[in-house]
Amino acid sequence: METAEGIVAGGADEKGGRRRTRRIKYAFEYSALRALAGLLHILPIDFSSWVMGAIWRVVAPHLRRHERALRHLAAAYPEKSRAEIEAIARAMWMQLGRTFAEALISERIMRAGRIDDRTGTQLDTLKISGKGSVFVSMHTGNWELVIYPTLVRGIKAAGVYQRMKNPKVDDYIMLARRDRYARGLFAKGNDIARKLMRIVREGGSVALLADLRDRRGVVVPFFGRPAPTTPFPALLARSNDAVLLAARCVRTRGVHFYIETERIEVPHTADRDADIAEATRRIHVLFERWIREHPEQWMWAHRRWG
Repeated sequence: METAEGIVAGGADEKGGRRRTRRIKYAFEYSALRALAGLLHILPIDFSSWVMGAIWRVVAPHLRRHERALRHLAAAYPEKSRAEIEAIARAMWMQLGRTFAEALISERIMRAGRIDDRTGTQLDTLKISGKGSVFVSMHTGNWELVIYPTLVRGIKAAGVYQRMKNPKVDDYIMLARRDRYARGLFAKGNDIARKLMRIVREGGSVALLADLRDRRGVVVPFFGRPAPTTPFPALLARSNDAVLLAARCVRTRGVHFYIETERIEVPHTADRDADIAEATRRIHVLFERWIREHPEQWMWAHRRWG
């Protein structure tokens, strides 16, 4: 019969084995990422982007998420045939593969003059006003570049990112993005709302991606279906009388983009919660219109509705 000490020792050995396996896995992932990033910095920008997109276009349709993307596209576009839906989904994977490669060489792309800034005078007016601002965007085009117009104008923004499981990969990705967010780049966590609220209250800017599912959020119509959605951008703007601006990055050809913004009017009535819900709805009315213009550039494969 095995003793209690043996059981404890066996459990400890098992945990130690899992930790070693995880460390090896994390080290391999980090080394592979650094090697890929090094290669992409050597290769021409257009080739780097295209080859990664081509790989994703071939591989991704054989994965589980492809079926989810097809279901979402069919629900959003009931008038389209199966072949048309399939074509959009495959173009989406090409787009996402390109974006993955481009995320590792974003600084090269920004320096190369491949971004057409179409924000007009909106950001200049915002900077002069001294008001706090909330930028909301979505996973379309190359969302890593959507912060570019604020950098050009010296608007110091804070950003939020989802921490990755691999701490080495997380540190590497965070450091690559950090310089674009002069007011800080924060991992999602319990204290993030308080930090961002203070930044906006003091007249600063916050940039957020707001097109993902939030099971604890408000429900808004999105492509004709109820979608649980974060109200946080609208709450930030409504609570601080801040400017709410939606921004998008659109791929025009290859590794060339334009970025534009559109102001979202935030209601100010006696019912604060209703104002926040309405502003959230307005954000997604605009997001839907933008996505319908370039459906292949949005990330249909995530669990947006359920």
